[in-house]
Amino acid sequence: MVVGLGPGPAEWMTPEAGAAIKAASDVVGYGPYLDRLALRADQRTHRSDNRAELDRARLALKLAAEGRAVAVVSGGDPGVFAMAAAVFEAVEEDPRWLDLDIAVAPGVTAMQAAAARLGAPLGHDFCAISLSDNLKPWAMVERRLRAAAEGDFVIALYNPASRARPARIGEAFDLLRRIKGRSTPVAFARAVGRPDESLTLTTLGEADGKLADMATLVVVGSSETRFIARNGARPWMATPRAYGGGR
Repeated sequence: MVVGLGPGPAEWMTPEAGAAIKAASDVVGYGPYLDRLALRADQRTHRSDNRAELDRARLALKLAAEGRAVAVVSGGDPGVFAMAAAVFEAVEEDPRWLDLDIAVAPGVTAMQAAAARLGAPLGHDFCAISLSDNLKPWAMVERRLRAAAEGDFVIALYNPASRARPARIGEAFDLLRRIKGRSTPVAFARAVGRPDESLTLTTLGEADGKLADMATLVVVGSSETRFIARNGARPWMATPRAYGGGR
């Protein structure tokens, strides 16, 4: 099983995911994700670095081929920029692995968790783009950002910045400002569901890339997205279901 743990809180993990972990003899994953689990003493854990996705997938497939019941854990949803793709990339490397019983248990992905906290920013057409250029050229990221902006999608930006890529989010904002209005609503949703959660609302013209790290999901609104002011509380961020309907 390739298992999505959700963004962090136990209540955001699905019953299917919990059952898959409970049934596993071996749990494979990035160390901090394994630390979130209350595993039994008889369950074997296999930790790896966050960038070792294919090695992690190969290990899981090897263990499963040996007859082990394996859970490969992934933060958020395993099918969104995560371990499900790595497992299915690796499975074709050994003909024996094609006969394994492989299933995916979905989870709450970062943009769903962030949207729930913010209000309803994904109420109309949206897209998700990873700003990581570790596995694709930055020129492709720029092409997709440009297309999403010209198509007036709400854009959820995954992996906006890291120690190795601190400037990419700023470059992305610069590109988007050339196409979208500077008053476009933007939200930085960091560590949603965890004790250090923070939500920052701003506009595309004022957005500061220094607010983003790998624990941050950035939501850039469409031309229809707006902030709804509230007395004494943080505004809601919402995109209406009807396009061009006015306010």
